[in-house]
Amino acid sequence: MALNQALSGINAAQSDLNVIANNIANANTTGFKGSRAEFADIYAVTGINLGATAVGSGTRLADVAQQFAQGDIETTGNSLDLALSGNGFFVVNTGNGYAYTRAGAFHQDNAGNVVTTEGYKLQVYPYSAASGGFDSSTLTSLNLVTPQSSAKATTGATIASNLPADATAPTNAFSTTDPASYNNSTTFTVYDSLGTAHQATAYYVKTGTNAWDVHLYVDGHDAGTQALTFTSAGALATPASGSLGFASVDYGNGADPQALTINFAKTTQYGADYAAGTISQDGYTAGALASIDIDSTGIVTANYSNGQSSKIGQLAIANFQNLQGLRQLGNASWMSSTESGTAVMGTAGSGQYGTIQSGALEESNTSDTTEQLVSMIKAQRDYQANAQVLSTDNTLASTLFNAVSR
Repeated sequence: MALNQALSGINAAQSDLNVIANNIANANTTGFKGSRAEFADIYAVTGINLGATAVGSGTRLADVAQQFAQGDIETTGNSLDLALSGNGFFVVNTGNGYAYTRAGAFHQDNAGNVVTTEGYKLQVYPYSAASGGFDSSTLTSLNLVTPQSSAKATTGATIASNLPADATAPTNAFSTTDPASYNNSTTFTVYDSLGTAHQATAYYVKTGTNAWDVHLYVDGHDAGTQALTFTSAGALATPASGSLGFASVDYGNGADPQALTINFAKTTQYGADYAAGTISQDGYTAGALASIDIDSTGIVTANYSNGQSSKIGQLAIANFQNLQGLRQLGNASWMSSTESGTAVMGTAGSGQYGTIQSGALEESNTSDTTEQLVSMIKAQRDYQANAQVLSTDNTLASTLFNAVSR
């Protein structure tokens, strides 16, 4: 009987070593979760009145339990590298259903989908422009092939400048080609409905005490003339709102005619020299995708070269009632089972779910091999001890057979 007991111990120690070896082998596998061999004793049940002196029949491997402890977070700087701190799994579409992973080393495929190294597509809740939120009722693959950010025509601008109070009114009739016919000018860029840039210039002509005319030209097109007046303290008096509307300009390039409203509320008239001050306008050209941002809650934002941004989706995060019930697929990914229960879906940073760190990866939770090496030494000693039992029992059996044969 001791032979069978020792043999079961050797098999158990070998299984333990196999599990430890797998943990050590995956010490550098991103998102890997180590396992632990768990054993149970074997007891020969002979009846309801089992004797108190009955001896067990050895041991057996009861389970290889996964250890879902958090791995260390390593910064990489790659915006598509994602690490989860806390509970949850990234959801990926394998083509045959959903799988769940902590390995966040994602990249783009040739179709623009964000995928794992195995080609599994990362899943997000799509953004709804109509509601201004994310549709948590459906999952879709994160795709970074986005259309260009559309252009926006300039409709308004703000000019905050200072006109010199001691300026002399020009005697020459106003002409854009005659610098003596105006006192000062401000040039700024505006955009039409196609996103084409045009140069707009406001020419300031003093017409009397505290009174000025503003002539606006856009790419040489006359957009009209409006008047400004100032108080004796140098503040703008008229228009009271500060806004002047100018005539529309047709560029003849297929864009809509453009009419500009310029706000001069912050323009002053002091005795100092002319100062162009600050100029801002509300238009922009079309923009190409420049970068992707993913925040701690998994919201994916596309940033465009024209300074605009738009939301694409929000990463879906899954968790389970019984993590030990998950079935390993390899490649640091799992699938659900009846034991794990159905995936409980949500988003990072809410409820039971951890947060996301972009530009980082979660290392294997066996990356510190010290514990594994200690366990390996113990398993090796168990193996040697059971082997010694086999040797001893064999020696005893040989002695007995030799004695009987005499």
